[in-house]
Amino acid sequence: MSRDASEDASQIRLQKVLAAAGIGSRRACEALIDQGRVEVDGRRVTEQGMRVDPRSAVIRVDGERVPTAPGVAVAAFNKPRGVITTMSDDEGRPCVGDWLAGRTDHLFHVGRLDAETEGLLILTNDGELGNRLGHPSFGVDKTYVATVRGQIPGSALRELQKGVELDDGPARCDSARYLQKLPDRTMVELVIHEGRNRIVRRMMEAVGHPVTDLVRTRVGPIHLGQQRPGVIREITGPELRRLYTSVGL
Repeated sequence: MSRDASEDASQIRLQKVLAAAGIGSRRACEALIDQGRVEVDGRRVTEQGMRVDPRSAVIRVDGERVPTAPGVAVAAFNKPRGVITTMSDDEGRPCVGDWLAGRTDHLFHVGRLDAETEGLLILTNDGELGNRLGHPSFGVDKTYVATVRGQIPGSALRELQKGVELDDGPARCDSARYLQKLPDRTMVELVIHEGRNRIVRRMMEAVGHPVTDLVRTRVGPIHLGQQRPGVIREITGPELRRLYTSVGL
């Protein structure tokens, strides 16, 4: 087969690619094109008949990136407390890889949570998405709910937002607010965009309030919601498009 023939075989009608990506029926996707709401490689498309390679084309609808490469998978995992963030463990401890056994889409976890921290891990087989979600230069926000014993004064929350000095450099929260105040414990919500090892626990220790329980509830636009520990859910549709758009893909 000639190179031109091979390239032609990889080209698919734009409305078919959009439909396969879950945007809607082919007719609905044709309407989006007619309305000028679709961009391919930075150029607005308003006429039918365009063919694209879904493996390489950068397609957006209403400004949001539409992932179209075949085989790409993205999922949200609520890591239970006590599970190690690795794909395998020589000591036989429960690890993230245990939940992925039997899957054939070669997912890996983006970033880490320490064993005693519960919450949201993004799983994907898209290396570029994983790199951007994990790299601090892209500033992806991460939200945590921390529980501590006793009361936390407002001055401690202000200090977290102003910045505290850790052994590997300064760190600060983008926001810190109370969720619940009880006589014996306090729950606070912290938003950060860093991913250093145990950073939330170390920041709380720095202001004199060690964490007793810690849950990550959000990564970028992806929320844990009511998802139970140990459950993996696929990220698709508008939620997936928001995730890709949030990291500039």
